[in-house]
Amino acid sequence: MSVEAMRGRGWGAWVRWAGWVLLAGFLGAFAVFESAKYGLTTTAAAVAFFLLPDLSGKVAGGRRWIVAVANSGWIPVVILVGYSLSPIAWPPLFTAGLGWATRLVVGRVVRRG
Repeated sequence: MSVEAMRGRGWGAWVRWAGWVLLAGFLGAFAVFESAKYGLTTTAAAVAFFLLPDLSGKVAGGRRWIVAVANSGWIPVVILVGYSLSPIAWPPLFTAGLGWATRLVVGRVVRRG
């Protein structure tokens, strides 16, 4: 985000933007950590779901609801919280949620600030 785009918005905009940047860095680092810890399957899941919001627009054709679902922030949160609280022990599901959440947060940082 350029200085000109942030000028006139006050300190609150800078603090929010810095918070989103920190969240993006944390989620990305956590996804890399989990991918390195559990191997190729988890890495593939994280990368595939990182690309999901971008690919959904190309695959969906004219169906806007598919793009809206892919860009919904609630779904990765439900995946991450549900995995953490449930007895499911399949790490690719968790890293898929991390990859998806990372992509949505990075998109927010880059687009809107």
